[in-house]
Amino acid sequence: MKALRLVTRTLGELFITFGFLLLLFVAWQLWWTDVTANRQQASTIEALERGFQQDEVGVKKARVTPKAPVTKTAPAPLARLARVPLGEAFGIVRIPRFGANNARPALNGTDDQTLTRGIGQYRSSAQPGEVGNFSVAGHRTTYGRPFHNIDLLKKGDVIVVETKDRYVVYAVDRHVIVLPSQVEVIAPVPQRPGVQATQAWMTMTSCHPKFSARQRYVVFAKLVKTFPRAGGLPASFMAVPAGEVA
Repeated sequence: MKALRLVTRTLGELFITFGFLLLLFVAWQLWWTDVTANRQQASTIEALERGFQQDEVGVKKARVTPKAPVTKTAPAPLARLARVPLGEAFGIVRIPRFGANNARPALNGTDDQTLTRGIGQYRSSAQPGEVGNFSVAGHRTTYGRPFHNIDLLKKGDVIVVETKDRYVVYAVDRHVIVLPSQVEVIAPVPQRPGVQATQAWMTMTSCHPKFSARQRYVVFAKLVKTFPRAGGLPASFMAVPAGEVA
């Protein structure tokens, strides 16, 4: 009997210890990863904004030509955006529906490590504002959860992608829920693989339902307009709609 009690007590202590460790892991996964990711992503955004401002100042200085005659000309078309190395940040995604201060860094790539640091761009996708499909992925839970409330986006909601030389404005068009294998959602024409693209789209993908990777929640948005960074972004595009979600 003594041996049985000893075994029972030992097993009980082991189960309690295991349960405690499991709770610690859940707390780390669901809370602490958000804390550290939010801090890191805010730092990335600050660095991007500083770099954008420095680039803008440099461009303005380069345009200054003393004693040159003043003539009115049409603004030059924006150059094609160059793709940064994998894992590096190139832009800032702002979604007013998620609050006035909502901002997340956009990085090249969708590997696990990149997605812990912000929103990741699929390598095969178009660049922001270009004809085709600018496709991105983001966590819905953990690591800052940039797309936590992706299911609450409404038709017409604005998404602004800020890069070093432009603001690209999209408006939500529709959403679908698909299996992870249904990769046609990030085709140049969303859901129509093999069709030649003639419009500029943005596709956002995230896991569905929350706390599961069984499906993908997908939001499609159409290009509204692209603004040169030097001219600024009209404030109306960053207005927070009624019923904002945090």
